[in-house]
Amino acid sequence: MQYGHGIWLLIGAAALAVAPAVSAKESAPAPTAAGATPSTPAKAAPKTILFIGNSFTQGAHSAARNWRAGSVTDLNNAGYGGVPALFKLFTQQAGLAYDVSLETQGGKSLGFHYDERRQLFDRPWDIVVLQEFSTLDRDKPGDPGQYMRNVDRLAALFKARNPAVDIRLAATWTRADQTYKSGGHWYGKPVTAMADDLRAAADRARAANPSVAGIVPVGQAWNRAMTTGVADPDPYDGIGYGQLDLWAYDHYHASVAGYYLSALVTFGAITGIDPTTLGAKEKGADELGLSDAQAAALQAVARDVLLADRG
Repeated sequence: MQYGHGIWLLIGAAALAVAPAVSAKESAPAPTAAGATPSTPAKAAPKTILFIGNSFTQGAHSAARNWRAGSVTDLNNAGYGGVPALFKLFTQQAGLAYDVSLETQGGKSLGFHYDERRQLFDRPWDIVVLQEFSTLDRDKPGDPGQYMRNVDRLAALFKARNPAVDIRLAATWTRADQTYKSGGHWYGKPVTAMADDLRAAADRARAANPSVAGIVPVGQAWNRAMTTGVADPDPYDGIGYGQLDLWAYDHYHASVAGYYLSALVTFGAITGIDPTTLGAKEKGADELGLSDAQAAALQAVARDVLLADRG
């Protein structure tokens, strides 16, 4: 990982190296008739991105939930900002143009959105991010069967509207309540296990459906934050000095820090931009109460996970 920064720079340099040279003739403006006003080049339309999910996308139980809600389009008019609003702000700071929408419902699976809400989003999109129920299946935790079926149904819908749509699957985090409390499906297992199982399910869904372009490795970023000491792995025994608690008060949903990390990984996965370029004084972190050092640490975690995920 010591070569992380260099890899991002090499990627950018390679892109420049393969760009075709522009001749003076090609770069010169077209001649304009006498007395005519030169036309202004048309500005490219923003990319459209849709987030479908539940409370984990909404930013529930944190200050992120309704934060900057006016910067995104909530298709249910519920006033949520959450992870989509953070993503939007990150893209603005990076000089990118994205039109961001979300369609969410707390406690629901992707199947609910297809069955009950698809009339709201059945249209062409450039990018779609799908976030499943936290345990994949409420009745059979960890079972990917319904998840894979619903990814297939939604992917077919979006591909029919735009064959070039970029579909991503958000692999979410370990729930502390499912790990440390008796009765949890992952009780007694390492804190990283649930996130790894959710990622494995997302990988299976992607392998089974060529319409899925990639995975947003949110859970792996949480795992890395805990294994590297940025975040405390067990909220039930107190939070270590200088460490972040990625969970909200229910040890189920995310805290501001957890949602911030989720949005950073989403931003890097979708745009290909190193999240650390946002900098320690990134606006969203400041507005939501994270320190410069905390923002920088979470950005570095996101960068390192994305680099590892790209192989």
